[in-house]
Amino acid sequence: MIEKITVQSFGAAKTVTGSCHLITAGKLKILVDCGLFQGIDEERNYDPFLFDPKDIDYLIVTHAHLDHIGRIPLLVKNGFRGKIISTKPTRIISRIMLLDAAKVMEEEYRVEYRKALRRGEPEKVKPPLFDEDDVYEAMEHFRIQLEYDQPLKLTESIRIRFKNAGHILGSAYVQIDIDTVSGVKTLIFSGDLGLKERLIIDPLTFSDRGEYIFVESTYGNRKHRSLEESIDEFEKAIVESFEDGGNIVIPTFALERSQEILFVLRMMYDQGRLPKCKIFLDSPLAISATKIFLQFPEYFNSDLKDMIRKGENPFIFPYVHFTQTVEESKMINSIDNGAIILAGSGMCTGGRIKHHLKHNLWRPESSVIFVGYQAKGTLGRRIIDGAEKVKIYGEEIAVKARIYTINGFSSHADKPVLIEWLKNFKNRKNIFLIHGEPEVLEIFRENINQELKIRSHIVEFGEKIYIN
Repeated sequence: MIEKITVQSFGAAKTVTGSCHLITAGKLKILVDCGLFQGIDEERNYDPFLFDPKDIDYLIVTHAHLDHIGRIPLLVKNGFRGKIISTKPTRIISRIMLLDAAKVMEEEYRVEYRKALRRGEPEKVKPPLFDEDDVYEAMEHFRIQLEYDQPLKLTESIRIRFKNAGHILGSAYVQIDIDTVSGVKTLIFSGDLGLKERLIIDPLTFSDRGEYIFVESTYGNRKHRSLEESIDEFEKAIVESFEDGGNIVIPTFALERSQEILFVLRMMYDQGRLPKCKIFLDSPLAISATKIFLQFPEYFNSDLKDMIRKGENPFIFPYVHFTQTVEESKMINSIDNGAIILAGSGMCTGGRIKHHLKHNLWRPESSVIFVGYQAKGTLGRRIIDGAEKVKIYGEEIAVKARIYTINGFSSHADKPVLIEWLKNFKNRKNIFLIHGEPEVLEIFRENINQELKIRSHIVEFGEKIYIN
């Protein structure tokens, strides 16, 4: 029997990114996620861990986005020798995500180091957080893969199981049951939650068991448009943009969003609503992720399963081109009109998307369609907030292109779904708010107080929460 349980959040506390939550249950130490800080918080990635990685027995990974897995190689470099628990898709996707991150960091370091040498300040350039060898070593610790609702005993007193979070392929929220001297305590960590209606994967499932609930709050202050409305809005943006005669640039996250947008374009093509064009998936990572998706049709919703059974590929049709190499990517910039360019990163912080924005953002006949969350401090956020000019690779670029923001494709639950998910926990005692910007957390807390008649707590960084 466990006498004392504490929880501390060393990331995603009053910010969206850097997910990292430490549970101490008796002598056992469990970490839920170990992600990168992004946007205005990215410098925090160089801060030392405020716990000893050697002491962590298990790391539970909710899903394979970098703000949930991106510091795992650092954790291992600093002495973590425990076991990592995830779903099978999460393990496989984590490998490509982390290898890509290592490659991007190395490339950015080389560029910045050369600039610093010319300034005579090479010592001011921070080295990459980790390299490919660190990733390979980290992957050796992904030793346990669970299916949804499959129970796992960590000790005689502690059990866990995954529930479908409906966020991305293989994403889960975690139920942790702990036998204590005063009875069983059930903790829930949401990871990132999805919506009740998804284009590709099975949607979020609800659970009625959970007393101490740590819930993401990214969109806790708003209601998304319905998926149907968002698809209509997206189609209208595509048609309008081609009428103007330019290109369409879509910053996309390699995982889930790229596949969803390809599928919507495929539906438009099948139904004769897509203007003749060339569609470029200009992301080696997204191309790899798309191939991984096809390995796990059992995670798809019924419509996609039917397509797969018929031998159809939901992501491939005649207009689509996968561009793997840098040379192929550069060739796209010779096209003045009639191109739809899907490239990462999704928040425009790096990768090939910046080159495509540099070539199209200043053109009034071109369009940029944002279909995902843009964190504070990112290039994407500055554009959607109305910046007249932005700096890309040291050059000021005028923002003349038509800008669309379509939030209904978000893989994050909105306020109504978050409230419904929380309502379903019949024995809830405490709700702890994580993964949100401060102003959003305050609004979401008020909504929870009003609609659930229960007080919730906004978690502070490093705060020790006692579960009793």
